Amino acid sequence: MLSQLEKLSLDTDGRYATDEELAFVSTYVQSFGTRVQTYQTLQLVEAAIVQQVEAKMRAIDPDLFRSGNEDMSAKWKRDTVRVLRYSAVAMLMNDPDTLRERFLLWFKTIMKAFSAQKSCNATYVVMQEVVKQHLTPVQASLFCPILEINRQVLGQD
Repeated sequence: MLSQLEKLSLDTDGRYATDEELAFVSTYVQSFGTRVQTYQTLQLVEAAIVQQVEAKMRAIDPDLFRSGNEDMSAKWKRDTVRVLRYSAVAMLMNDPDTLRERFLLWFKTIMKAFSAQKSCNATYVVMQEVVKQHLTPVQASLFCPILEINRQVLGQD
């Protein structure tokens, strides 16, 4: 939303916006209540989501939390909570572009330094499954695309 408003401001410099250019505002306003409910639900179930994702990932491949002989599960958990919170804000604001440009691309550099792309890919595939257990289908339709962006950016070389 913020990046869309910024673009609208630049595109309409010195003139009024057209109905077509303003359409995204109406769409956002219509979905705002659901976005707030989704955000609040994510806040309440954050710990359960992270715990379930970790358990499923361990079942898939316990080595996803290892870097050499080092157990990286505590770092994974901190990073996952951080990304989940930024993702929730991106969903609330309907602004995946800002998430990608101001956080994920920077964070990708860190994940590559730790060779964590495989773990990131698995995290956000599994997380999409897990959040569907905690959110309504409409809420999941707002949040899962953000998680897919996380997977695509963080889980790729």
